[in-house]
Amino acid sequence: MNPATQKKNYALPIAVMFMLFFMISFVTGLQNPMGVIVKNQFGASNAMSQLGNLANFIAYAFMGIPAGIILERKGYKFTSLMAVAIGFIGVAITFLSGTVASFGVYLTGAFISGFSMCMLNTVVNPMLNTLGGGGNKGNQLIQFGGAINSIGATIVPILVGYLMGDVARAAISDANPALFLAMGIFAFAFIVILVVKIPEPRLEITRNKKNTVNVKDKHSALSFRHFVLGIVAIFIYVGVEVGIPNIANLYMTTDAAGGGLNIAAGVAGSVVGLYWLLMLAGRLVGASIGAKVSSKTMLTATSSIGILLILLAIFIPSGPSIGLFGAVVPIKVFFLVLGGLCTSIMWGSIFNLAVEGLGKYTEMASGIFMVMVCGGGILPYLQGLIADNAGFLNSYWLVIAGLVYLFYYAVVGSKNVNTNIVVTDEDTVKE
Repeated sequence: MNPATQKKNYALPIAVMFMLFFMISFVTGLQNPMGVIVKNQFGASNAMSQLGNLANFIAYAFMGIPAGIILERKGYKFTSLMAVAIGFIGVAITFLSGTVASFGVYLTGAFISGFSMCMLNTVVNPMLNTLGGGGNKGNQLIQFGGAINSIGATIVPILVGYLMGDVARAAISDANPALFLAMGIFAFAFIVILVVKIPEPRLEITRNKKNTVNVKDKHSALSFRHFVLGIVAIFIYVGVEVGIPNIANLYMTTDAAGGGLNIAAGVAGSVVGLYWLLMLAGRLVGASIGAKVSSKTMLTATSSIGILLILLAIFIPSGPSIGLFGAVVPIKVFFLVLGGLCTSIMWGSIFNLAVEGLGKYTEMASGIFMVMVCGGGILPYLQGLIADNAGFLNSYWLVIAGLVYLFYYAVVGSKNVNTNIVVTDEDTVKE
């Protein structure tokens, strides 16, 4: 057989992409238990404890569009190598912050890690699709990647929760084993990506564009009302998804004098891990019924149920409890955790509704979506401010307001009222 016609085996780079899916959620989720640590080590308020999470997510606002440009101009290999190197540096700075016991250094590490996570999010999905050869195989690999992403999000709060031990004595250095694991995976991924040949279809597209000239288009993705409302929805959704478990962890680990439940960090971390595990279960269910149930129906149902669960968590008395992970946990916390089943499928539903009918503007829309992920840092910070001034449970009214908007978007805001805009690719002509 002619070697040129042989099908290349991309098993190793595919495995590395799976590891990077894991790392995206692991490094991002690290800010949840780290919030508990810095609150106790530096005497930070609930809002201040969310600054690491804010720094991690606000990086998306700066890097979302540049990451897409780098990917288009430099290709998968260069972009992924750059992302992995930046991720290693970010985690190393977080490790250094524990050595020097500096809150400022910790925030710097979280911010740099956010740049890496944004770049990785930009590259891993299309790269897996390419390595799988596109079509059903590519989609299947992306679904596997999403499942591994959820596993990483489940593991990190449990692992760091048990590493920190006594919350009152918790320090950043307690998380060192988790940080070493992250740096090791980044280093291994860098070596593998460096030595393995990876197909670069985006570079071919860029080269082909040199033979065309763009004609100015008076419209853009932002010309569509349902897309504009959709990027607001994705901003709110990521904030809700992150805010529910982050503030719940603070609520559980804070002592009674601070308005919390005084639950051991290991148990609280396991409870938060259950939230992300339920997200995994929800995604698997969503994937199985996605071909039969519309995105509108799924978002309508999950936002409605989410509102009900958070209301139950706020209003049910503290007395009723449930046994979880060898400890007695108030059932109101369990209702917060159940929210993971609702948030699990919202991203895909919102994205599908927002880009419906955008045609040639879809690629631009995807870049804007990545920018709006910064909501995952901003809303939990605002929720922390509310928790400082009005109590942990009252802070969840912000979550309810977000879910109400998502319900509105599913029922009303997602309708495309700009069907008169031409979306076929007619904006280029031969030179």
